Amino acid sequence: MTAPNDQANPTRADDSPISASYPELVGKVAVVTGAGRGMGAVFATELARRGINVVAGDLTGAPEVAKQVNGQITDGGRVVGHRADVTDPAGHDGLLRAGLDEFGRVDFWVNNAGIFPQAEFTEIPPEQLTSTYQVNVNGVVYGAQTAARHMREHGGGAIVNMASVAGVRVRATRAAYNSSKAAVRHLTSCMAVELGSDNIRVNAIAPGFVDTEMTRWVREDPAALDRALSTVPLHRVGAPIEVFGALYFLLSDSARYITGAVIPVDGGSQHV
Repeated sequence: MTAPNDQANPTRADDSPISASYPELVGKVAVVTGAGRGMGAVFATELARRGINVVAGDLTGAPEVAKQVNGQITDGGRVVGHRADVTDPAGHDGLLRAGLDEFGRVDFWVNNAGIFPQAEFTEIPPEQLTSTYQVNVNGVVYGAQTAARHMREHGGGAIVNMASVAGVRVRATRAAYNSSKAAVRHLTSCMAVELGSDNIRVNAIAPGFVDTEMTRWVREDPAALDRALSTVPLHRVGAPIEVFGALYFLLSDSARYITGAVIPVDGGSQHV
């Protein structure tokens, strides 16, 4: 753990706890996709720590995350792991059923699942385009559709989509990923406009260079790390807990008049 502006060791992330508290969220239920590892597992853990029950969905790893969180947290929310393929609408229906069966309600839906492919533009194979859009775009649409149909009948709710700074700031060799995250940003606006009359808020979070498995190769390559941090005004790596802070806020009543927003959690890199 570092101080917020530790220039001496920018490879370290500031993973100190988020002190915000939204007691109105205790007892609510959130579905989180891509929760078998990485950012999604952090989201499930931190939501449960704050008294929110979670359906953690993923192709693999979600039951293990649920077991670990439930073993660590005895006075907060509970996590249920459920296998789900986000590219299949039926997978999202299963997550909704799991929430209703286990907790009797679903209040929030977090479309976190995503993949991060790489290829030179002229070498992008058709299967990379297909898989990237199926997971990063179709998966968001299917999840939001399932959530919205339920929330429409139960007084509303909140949906949060995971975008990326790459949706506005081009990264070479990431055309499929960049374009998929640009689509998520625009889809978030479309959803917010169409679902607002049902009291459903839809927002997105756009992380930048965050300390996850997907960025570990950058931190292990000094030249790549220097290039990456040269475009981050805060000049350090972000921490998953800092992305969670934005999520926690967007689910809370403090954000009750916010919809269609994309909150960057990127150290300012979208401006460079």
